[in-house]
Amino acid sequence: MSPQPERSKGTPMQKSDFYYDLPKDRIAQEPAEPRDSARLMRLDRSTGAVSHHIFSELPELLAPGDLLVVNNSKVLPARLLGVKEGTGAACEILILRPLKDDVWECLAKPGKRLHKGNRVVCGDGVLTAEIIDTKEDGNKIVAFTHPGRSFYEAIELVGRLPLPHYIEKEMEDDSEYQTVYAKELGSAAAPTAGLHFTEELLGVLRARGIDTVEVTLHVGLGTFRPVKVEDITQHHMHTEWYSVSPETARRINETRAAGHRVIAVGTTSCRTLESVFKDHGEICACHGDTDIFMYPGFEFKAIDGLITNFHLPESTLIMLVSAFAGYEHTMAAYKVAVDEHYRFYSFGDAMLIL
Repeated sequence: MSPQPERSKGTPMQKSDFYYDLPKDRIAQEPAEPRDSARLMRLDRSTGAVSHHIFSELPELLAPGDLLVVNNSKVLPARLLGVKEGTGAACEILILRPLKDDVWECLAKPGKRLHKGNRVVCGDGVLTAEIIDTKEDGNKIVAFTHPGRSFYEAIELVGRLPLPHYIEKEMEDDSEYQTVYAKELGSAAAPTAGLHFTEELLGVLRARGIDTVEVTLHVGLGTFRPVKVEDITQHHMHTEWYSVSPETARRINETRAAGHRVIAVGTTSCRTLESVFKDHGEICACHGDTDIFMYPGFEFKAIDGLITNFHLPESTLIMLVSAFAGYEHTMAAYKVAVDEHYRFYSFGDAMLIL
């Protein structure tokens, strides 16, 4: 792993500051089995000290009264394979986000050959996608028809889960890419920090006095889009929809009032809570869109801890972790993770930052 540059106060952060070398064989191609047998690095955000654990040890690393905030979003079978009407050419549609009834923003392949008015038939007519517009960034606006079924019933029949590009191995079971508490269908990618939890581990946590509450943030594929500008302050984040229920807001506020810790499970839960606090000055029941971008210098108001995976170099996710744990602490911890052969990315190992 390349040495990281010395940073001085007031020096603007550059994309290259968040680069690290990762051998390809450290990219996990399948989840740990069982899920909670993944490794867990604990990182002390005050001192930078790290210790090494197994994820099933999480209850001993937390304290009674701690509250875990999980993202209950469920991954859509958003990858649709079909044929272009009239020519039979193979096409792929990847649904990104809803715009209105049966109209979605999508990615399409081959994008340059799919124009306004073209139709892609999936599953022998179970679902048909008509291109109604092309955005400046190349994304397509697509209207779907699904005779005799709801849209979600149709994509459950013909769609596939969209795995990140770095996972080359086909899944044997789609449930491997869903958290055990997934329920609100709408994500284009899994909130992967939650993949380490099992029902048994959640029970052990509850027995120790460590509860969970749920938020919803539908993860967009923008999560995987690279930062293209060297000056990270010029990067524009993708927008994602979130929701916080009255019960979740109440439990978070009671936890903090009692002096206990609120710990976000995943960067998506973190983005949700910090967005709500930024917009409302408190944690309250609400929903909306967020394009919050957290990088070193961001002042966290809503969370006291973070459980997260090991993220791509130069990604907005490693920038968020650096904002919470400190830049030097984060990059040093990543060097340890590489040296100690941790598994990286969506199916990889985890960090607990407190």
